[in-house]
Amino acid sequence: MTVAGVDMSRVASEIGLGPHELVSIVGGGGKTTLTFAIAGQLRGRRIVTTTTKMGRDQYGSAPVLIGPTDDEIVEALADHEIVQVWGGVDDHKAIGCDPDAVDRWLDLADHVVVESDGARRQPFKSPRVFEPPVPAATTVAIAVIGADALGRVIADRCHRPLRVAAVGQCSPWVRLSPAIAARVLTSARGSRKNIPATARFVVVINKVRPGDEAATELAANLNAAGQQCLMVARIP
Repeated sequence: MTVAGVDMSRVASEIGLGPHELVSIVGGGGKTTLTFAIAGQLRGRRIVTTTTKMGRDQYGSAPVLIGPTDDEIVEALADHEIVQVWGGVDDHKAIGCDPDAVDRWLDLADHVVVESDGARRQPFKSPRVFEPPVPAATTVAIAVIGADALGRVIADRCHRPLRVAAVGQCSPWVRLSPAIAARVLTSARGSRKNIPATARFVVVINKVRPGDEAATELAANLNAAGQQCLMVARIP
C-alpha cells in the first residue's frame, strides 16, 4: 500500500508507529530530517541517536549526551522528553553509538529513533559489506530515497554507485529508473541489508513534487512487490 502526498509533519502516524518502537532509518535523501521529524511526533520518553555519523550542525534542540552511561540517560529522560545520544564528536561530525548499546536503550525509553546509515548527502545509495549498522532490536526499519535521484545518472547522484548498479543489475552510467530503484530498495543486498527479520520494513520516497510521475511509478513498482511505502511531499 502507498500513502501519497504525506506532509513531513504526519509521517509517524502514516507509518503507523506503535507505543514502543526502535526505529532505524537507512538510505539517503533526507534521513536526518526524517529522524528528527519522527522523534518529534512520537509520545513519551525518546532517544535520538546514530550508529554512523551525523553532522554536528544537523542536530535538533534536545540536549545532547556524549558517551553517557545508562544511568545518565535515565536521569536526562527524567527532565527531558527527548535526548540525543552520541558516541563522541570530532571537528565536524557526531560519532555514532554501538548498535548493541542502542538495543539496550529500548528498555530505558518509550522510543529510540536511529539514523543507521550514511549517504554523503546523496539521495540514494546501496550499502557496502560493512553497512549499515542496524540495531538488532529494531522494530521498524525505514529505507529512504530522495525523489530527486530518479531519472538521474546513477554515478552522479547515488552514494556507492557501483553497489547501486550491482544490486540494480545495470550500469552505473545509466539513469536511475523507477524499476532499478525498486529492485535495490527491495533487495536483501540493497536497502533491506542487515534489517532484522522481525522488523517491519517501510520505504519512504522523500521530496516528492506534485505530479511527479517517476515517484508515482516507483511507488507502483513497490506496491507490486508487496512493499509498504510512503510518498512524502517536498518541503517548500
